Amino acid sequence: MGKQFKLGIVQIAVHENKDIAVEKAMENVAMLADRGANIIVLPEMFNCPYETHRFEEYAEAEGGATWTRMKEISKSKSIYLIGGSIPEKAGDQIYNTTFVFDPEGQQIGKHRKIHMLDIDIHNGQYFRESDALSAGDTPTVVDTIYGKIGVAICYDIRFPELARYMVKKGAQMLIYPAAFNMTTGPAHWELLFRSRAVDNQVFAVGCAPARNYDSSYISYGHSIVVNPWGDVIGELNEDEGFMIGTINLEEVSRIREQLPLLKHLKSDKYSSN
Repeated sequence: MGKQFKLGIVQIAVHENKDIAVEKAMENVAMLADRGANIIVLPEMFNCPYETHRFEEYAEAEGGATWTRMKEISKSKSIYLIGGSIPEKAGDQIYNTTFVFDPEGQQIGKHRKIHMLDIDIHNGQYFRESDALSAGDTPTVVDTIYGKIGVAICYDIRFPELARYMVKKGAQMLIYPAAFNMTTGPAHWELLFRSRAVDNQVFAVGCAPARNYDSSYISYGHSIVVNPWGDVIGELNEDEGFMIGTINLEEVSRIREQLPLLKHLKSDKYSSN
């Protein structure tokens, strides 16, 4: 199998009713699969309003209703599904978790958001994710028939060390379900995705919820795909929508041959490890 595939991105507004939110997401996944998408990405917290006091109410254990619907759709449509993220209940902890499924409906990866969004920006956004969520501790790289893909969530993108770790593990594409807000989004969204792509010479993908002005936490939207040269090759606006397009991971090796950045690393000169 070659390294070329069709990538589908789903940008939807989150519905207060979890059942409706999940079914809406699955309908969009099915639609993109029917249009030929091989790998489909959902937004961060696609089944739950992005509000700390809601996470416990909406949380499910692995194997729960939302997990089951993702497993079923990936198998029935024979696609890889990067399942956005949902609040995952594990014992007395709640995590912001991405589940990844293969075309057989098998879970091949699970990423618990490592870095908690605890911010207090002057004249901007205040949010404390750690008030309700626990942090994961394991980077996530999954194997697909097209190549390896690194998966992380939202605030994780701000830490280049994590991206570089995933790339060292072989990731040629980094996918971040993410919900930047109206303070950080205009300032840093495109900048960060282009930076991670250029730093590591990989594809960088962000999948966001659509903007909802009735929410206390308003998503910036603007789901994005950046190529290994740093070009934005696809971007939505703030509204509900989708993208589908061809990705060829051979572009990663072509760029690295011309500009051998990773070969020129001198980690011994500036690593504290």
